[in-house]
Amino acid sequence: MDPLYPLAYTFLDEDFDSLYRGERQLGTVFAVFAFLAIFVACLGLLGLASFSIQQRTREIGIRKVFGAADSDIVVLLSKDFMKFVLLANVITWPLAYYAMAQWLRNYAYAAGINFAWFLARGLVALAIAWLTIGAHALAAAGRNPVNTLRQG
Repeated sequence: MDPLYPLAYTFLDEDFDSLYRGERQLGTVFAVFAFLAIFVACLGLLGLASFSIQQRTREIGIRKVFGAADSDIVVLLSKDFMKFVLLANVITWPLAYYAMAQWLRNYAYAAGINFAWFLARGLVALAIAWLTIGAHALAAAGRNPVNTLRQG
């Protein structure tokens, strides 16, 4: 009605979109860096597994000569690494819960934090670690024990 103040209108969905645009960008940045962190962790885990298997080549050969199954050797080699993955989960769950609770306090209507998500992420971390180590350990267990004992 007043010529000095022109009508400024916006759509409600655009207003809500502008409120949460920063959150979406932050989520994208976290997703990219999380993927890079998982990739680097898998490379490090593969390197540690390779080094451990190389150091235990004679032990693997002797166990195979005495009749150990490939699955027993894979479990033996994977067990040490799985302990560290479980320990990392136990340490990070309370920290992640606290950080998520603090972040959700900024919202008027926030979803609750469900422990099942932490458990699912822990199982995914165990599966990724086992796949990273298990393939390499299975290849080491499948080698001819006579050749491994001659090399060592």
